Amino acid sequence: MSEAVRESVLEVNLSNLAHNFNYLKSKVKNGIKMLCVVKANSYGSDAIAIAKKLHDLGADYLAVAYAPEGKLLRENGITLPILVLHPQPVNFDLVIDFNLEPSLYSSRVLQEFIRVATKRQKTNYPVHIKFNSGLNRIGFWEQDVDHIAEKLAASKAVHVVSILSHLAASEDHNEREFTLRQIDSFTISANQLIQKLGYQPILHQSNTSGILNYPEAHFDMVRTGIGLYGYGNEARYDKDLKPIASLKSVISQLHKLEPGESVGYNRAFKAKDYMTSATIPLGHADGINRIYGKGRGFVYIHGEKAPIIGNVCMDMIMVDVTHIDCQEGDEVVVFDEHTSASKLAEHAGTISYELITAISPRVKRVVIS
Repeated sequence: MSEAVRESVLEVNLSNLAHNFNYLKSKVKNGIKMLCVVKANSYGSDAIAIAKKLHDLGADYLAVAYAPEGKLLRENGITLPILVLHPQPVNFDLVIDFNLEPSLYSSRVLQEFIRVATKRQKTNYPVHIKFNSGLNRIGFWEQDVDHIAEKLAASKAVHVVSILSHLAASEDHNEREFTLRQIDSFTISANQLIQKLGYQPILHQSNTSGILNYPEAHFDMVRTGIGLYGYGNEARYDKDLKPIASLKSVISQLHKLEPGESVGYNRAFKAKDYMTSATIPLGHADGINRIYGKGRGFVYIHGEKAPIIGNVCMDMIMVDVTHIDCQEGDEVVVFDEHTSASKLAEHAGTISYELITAISPRVKRVVIS
């Protein structure tokens, strides 16, 4: 159990992480590998603690967005294979220094990594080839297969350990036809490249919603990010997952307001009647962005909802507690396992990903195991 909260903290529950990992693993057949995405400080939580727990749970791979994230994991004793999803050529020496595995997604990136690996006298260095099957962010096209194969055949510096792509709308049942086309496109590209390579790399395309909705896209390995952290992108799956992060704070001060008095910058809120406001030490510098101001966001105090009033400040928010029996120093819950970040984010017109990954490093992390 967590101790009484006396300041703003983000509690990270490793038991809930284990529950989510095991639930998602139960959705794939035996033998299919589990790649766990720990980019962005494990979606705003604690990448080191999460990675260590995932190792103990039996994860096969980890993934980060950028090489410095992988470097941090290695420096803290993480030995699992680490895929770098969006490596930048400036960091290719760092990739090799810390035994990271780059996803190569364009001719420029492929050729540059081969050059660096050759210069470093590497042989069969593990790399991953990414195809664009319709998301149109990064990735090779189907027609690039011959070019990829030619560059790989001309060098012994690298060895393809996986071929991957990314689904664009696997949580949207209205886009099922598009998703199935993505799966077909990836299958064609991967098989063409495998034929030219003469060996069988790991294939993976499914994200969390792909795991849950498209078993035909599980291939040899699946990738889970948001699902590990307790969100399934659909209400029917959210009930089976447990959010691992709880953002809590305290009431710093209570204010009694008279009709016409204003709260915060630009007098963005004006009391219409006698009321009580509470000031909480969290603001947009902590990840509670300005979109949550003016009633679009809320917190919970003693289980009751308190809307955010006025503009969100850099270090503080003010909430309406007129209807709540509370005192200075009382605990405030922004989101937790029971009051989902999804609801708060949706109410403000955004998504849980943005809210949970925005929690800044100055909010103390407390790991609950």
